[in-house]
Amino acid sequence: MLPQKQAEEAMVSSSNLTEHDDRAEEKANEAGFGLKSFLWAWWVAQVLLTLPYSFSQMGMLSGILLQIFYGMMGSWTAYLISILYVEYRSRKEKENVNFKNHVIQWFEVLDGLLGPYWKAVGLAFNCTFLLFGSVIQLIACASNIYYIDDNLDKRTWTYIFGACCATTVFIPSFHNYRIWSFLGLGMTTYTAWYITIAALANGQGETKLSRMLFTGKSCMQCGSLKKFKYIYLIATLYVFTLTLPSSAAMYWAYGDQLLTHANAFALLPRNGWRDAAVILMLIHQFITFGFACTPLYFVWEKVIGMHDTKSIFLRALVRLPVVIPIWFLAIIFPFFGPINSAVGALLVSFTVYIIPSLAHMLTFRSSAARQNAAEKLPFFLPSWTAVYVLNTFVVIWVLVVGFGFGGWASVTNFIRQVDTFGLFAKCYQCPPRAPPSGKH
Repeated sequence: MLPQKQAEEAMVSSSNLTEHDDRAEEKANEAGFGLKSFLWAWWVAQVLLTLPYSFSQMGMLSGILLQIFYGMMGSWTAYLISILYVEYRSRKEKENVNFKNHVIQWFEVLDGLLGPYWKAVGLAFNCTFLLFGSVIQLIACASNIYYIDDNLDKRTWTYIFGACCATTVFIPSFHNYRIWSFLGLGMTTYTAWYITIAALANGQGETKLSRMLFTGKSCMQCGSLKKFKYIYLIATLYVFTLTLPSSAAMYWAYGDQLLTHANAFALLPRNGWRDAAVILMLIHQFITFGFACTPLYFVWEKVIGMHDTKSIFLRALVRLPVVIPIWFLAIIFPFFGPINSAVGALLVSFTVYIIPSLAHMLTFRSSAARQNAAEKLPFFLPSWTAVYVLNTFVVIWVLVVGFGFGGWASVTNFIRQVDTFGLFAKCYQCPPRAPPSGKH
């Protein structure tokens, strides 16, 4: 949801900023982390349409409590990331390292504080997360547009939107997406409240009393820094005003029907309000695809030594090997809700929760590191023992419940979808078509 921009921060290339004084450079670094914290809106859509599906598996009470629980844990680990950023910067400045015209990257923080192995682990998880995050956005585009025009099946729409999303290879950097981050707030807010109102207008549906526990994907975000320690918390609280009412209302209204309809749009009545929400989400997900793919483009360009190329067309050409596998995976596995669950449990568990918590504990494992920490302990946890207890709880809980049980449940469900619909499913969870009149 929030976007989990930690992964993006991990791989964004060195900035093109032109500030030439220390204060401007510091603002640039803060803006790099702070602005991307506001980009949470682009990732809300990733789960906004599938949270009702998760509620149908967990039940109303479990769904609400777990969403709040993971949101608060995400805010805590975002806070830890900001602390690690400040610590890294403070240590490097003591070594007279100059950060002018350079945005500090998350993998640099891991490398500087804990060494190259942590850098490699961070990059591996983040790259994989962004890869499948891009796949999810492409699947979402095809799934959503089908509910406006079902003359084409979802697989055909995936071909079309894959070609459309491939045009992001021509967009040089994140700066070109900046205005869309603010428009995204309106898009997700409209869609969330449309879903809530439309579901309540439908009336209550039937539900079962017992549910399987699916965890590890509701509110998994990251990002913030020095003067933005609490921005993630504020963003998360606003996210709750969107996701809690919409997912609870959908589950109340449609109940068990959600078990076979991973996309909330599939059950909502077709009218102009719904079509407007679909169009806004299409725009939203197209731009999110660019957000997710751009850091992958940067990494690939550096791997093949083309990151200094000035030609836009040449850069676009060398970026195509990143887009094509994503396109192919979206066609193979078009399971909108289940793939979202699996990515949350297996990848986001590490990128958002486990890695920041472990990195914080290891960075301050020595008494000297704790005594010389650049940032003081938070007012609500004035003891290092309490901080370590909380971090340990986060790691164990997410590893066992989120990654373990959640991963098992998600993978089991994913395999069930493959067995039921097969690979390259032509139209996943599409309603059966009525036979043409006059034919039997």
